[in-house]
Amino acid sequence: MTKVSPEFGDQMQMEAVMSVSVDVSFASNRFPKYRIGADNQILDEAKEDPKGPPLKEVVTQETAQLVEQQKRLSVRDLASKFDKNLAAAAKLSDEAKLREVASLEGHVLLKKLRDALESLRGRLAGRNKEDVEKAISMVEALAVKLTQKEGELIQEKFEVKKLANFLKQASEDAKKLVNQERSFACAEIESARAVVQRFGEALEEEERISQTSGKQELDELLEEVQEARRIKLLHQPSKVIDMEHELQALRMQIREKSIISVKLQRELAMSRRAEENKFRVYELGGSETLGSALRVQPCSDEAQDLSKCSIQWYRIPTEGSRRELISGANKSIYAPEPFDVGRFLEVDVVSAGQKVAVTTSGPIGPAAGLASYVETLLRKPNTEFNVVISQMNGQNYSSRSVHLFHAGKMRMKLCKGWITKARESYSTSMQLCGFRGGGNSAAKSLFWQARKGQSFVLVFESERERNAAVMLARRYALDCNVMLVGPEDQAFI
Repeated sequence: MTKVSPEFGDQMQMEAVMSVSVDVSFASNRFPKYRIGADNQILDEAKEDPKGPPLKEVVTQETAQLVEQQKRLSVRDLASKFDKNLAAAAKLSDEAKLREVASLEGHVLLKKLRDALESLRGRLAGRNKEDVEKAISMVEALAVKLTQKEGELIQEKFEVKKLANFLKQASEDAKKLVNQERSFACAEIESARAVVQRFGEALEEEERISQTSGKQELDELLEEVQEARRIKLLHQPSKVIDMEHELQALRMQIREKSIISVKLQRELAMSRRAEENKFRVYELGGSETLGSALRVQPCSDEAQDLSKCSIQWYRIPTEGSRRELISGANKSIYAPEPFDVGRFLEVDVVSAGQKVAVTTSGPIGPAAGLASYVETLLRKPNTEFNVVISQMNGQNYSSRSVHLFHAGKMRMKLCKGWITKARESYSTSMQLCGFRGGGNSAAKSLFWQARKGQSFVLVFESERERNAAVMLARRYALDCNVMLVGPEDQAFI
């Protein structure tokens, strides 16, 4: 019989205890405090799960969100959502199965641990035996707690399976509803297509009938016309041909006589004006074209000095029509502007209570090459002219330095170097016309009112540049829905 020494027995007991403790892994270095209640229930303090809310709460929350979004989703989106949730439920079911397997392995490990502790308790005594009994009671408590967890897991598994069945049924219902709506839509499309086809056939039939009837009526009409012509030629063939030749000859004679009549009327008007000018004491000197200046000149010894007479110029749109006053044109010299082209000009000379009217012999003619010059300037992005300021705000301007007059597509500007005298966009308050104050440089001058209270009289280098600047500015202003005219001129001219 072998004798076991106390030291060797203590060493064997410690090795047995250490071998058991190595196989078991606890969450902490000490056993939790617990107490066993009725029906072997473990009463422990509730602790929050650091991993997040339980699976049941997550599923309930997602279900509530799905119900809230159901009203905003279409049938197709709802079916897709149900399929996704069904897949999530299947995944949760698989996770529950894995937990069940893990729980079963835990039971096996706890049973093995309890059996090992029971066998060890029979071989130990004293304080070590009490420690082993405490360990056995803790293992039993863990087994009870694991059983409770299994119950909760089974309940969650049942709820997950119930939710999966519900989602599966809802997904099938949604698919049925989608198929039903698709069948309804296909039926409506087919019905609309049939209606369109019927309308198309009806329109084609109506068009065919109308073409057939119209062709028949046209054929019948042509037959009637041909029959009438045949009867007419049978009865009076030569007379009809003679009448047609006579009508053609009469038309030619009328055309020739009308041309002669127009020429005679023009010659008569010119002779009438010449006869009237014989008895007048004043006449107009200068070329009646754009770019020149017309001057009132005495042609009789009875003529009064023009400085003692009152003078006013008028514009006549057409011969014999009502004349229009040219505001500010009250000097003996007047330079026609682009508005005057194609119109007659007339001047009234009043002296000693007697009024004498002198009219141009014909309408004012255009300047040669001015239209092509303006078209060339329109193709340029910027157009500037060298000018001299003669008057500013109605007062003579002392400085005779050269300024730049810019006519742009949106605005007009007058400047000298970095100094800007005026810069205004096209507006209804802006006025632009030829200068009407007379003088030797009237044909080179224009009047520009940039805005109310600011006006200039600008003298250009030549008559051509002055008229081109007026025409160019009026063209750009017209593009901005603004008509640039002179003082008291009619905007619809």
